[in-house]
Amino acid sequence: MYKLVDKYAARKPEEWGPLFHTILHRMIVDWYRRNAVRERFRGWFGRHHSQHHGDENEDPMQNVKDVYGKTPEQEVHSGRRVAMLDSVIRDLPLRQQQAFLLRTLEGYDVKQTAQIMKCSGGSVKTHYSRAVHVLREKLGDDWL
Repeated sequence: MYKLVDKYAARKPEEWGPLFHTILHRMIVDWYRRNAVRERFRGWFGRHHSQHHGDENEDPMQNVKDVYGKTPEQEVHSGRRVAMLDSVIRDLPLRQQQAFLLRTLEGYDVKQTAQIMKCSGGSVKTHYSRAVHVLREKLGDDWL
């Protein structure tokens, strides 16, 4: 509603309904897109572990799960992966960090990212591409 008032106050009142629904629809789509991207990031952590059940020699503590459904081993592995990813992202130049995080984690498109970063779409594409290249080089292809 705030976006409608802020951007379209000068429009005719009969246009407000369709504009409101368009804005609302875009916000809902953006929310789902960002959520899907975040879930993809969460899926990176611990996806390489298979769970074994019913093995008599198995340590029962390995099957204990925390509130997120991870075994202690998976939790340690996830923590290491998060620390590794965080370290590599922090080593990127600032503009590459911004482009990567805005595009990948937050789910903004090139135009939105360019507006946020106050640069051209071409610059966003260049910074993002370079960031992805470095991440793949340091972490491997299965990360991205």
